[in-house]
Amino acid sequence: MPDGAHPTPSAPLQDGEEILQSFRPDRRTYLRDMAWLSAGAMAAGMAILWLIGNPHVWTGAVGGLAAIALRGWYLGSEELAVRWDLSERRLLGPGGRVAWLAEIVKINRMASAVQVITAAGDKYLIKYQADRDATAGQIRNAVRAAGGNPA
Repeated sequence: MPDGAHPTPSAPLQDGEEILQSFRPDRRTYLRDMAWLSAGAMAAGMAILWLIGNPHVWTGAVGGLAAIALRGWYLGSEELAVRWDLSERRLLGPGGRVAWLAEIVKINRMASAVQVITAAGDKYLIKYQADRDATAGQIRNAVRAAGGNPA
């Protein structure tokens, strides 16, 4: 992990604040997403080579697979170490990321991730969730309990 990287929330809890739930990436979901990304990169590589008239179209598949496999291996330990914590007041993420629940206006589900958007336009992505619907639901319920009304 690079120097200065914080895979877990670094914001201290406030007086009386308690963690209700922690969200960690799921290894199987990460591997599944990397497999789909590899398939897409392989197809794109082959299509590009075909469009430019390269007679060795198959090398696009090899290149796409190699690129995503290397990316997945290199970033895997860092991506799987990330943790988001949900309290009754805030959503706390790595690197000092903090979203006040009352300021969350939208919660989106995207593939295996949950995107949280605040009234100020800040966007946070909680990636590689085994059950993204459950994660989104827990955050939505906490936002409503804090007086918000997310879309």
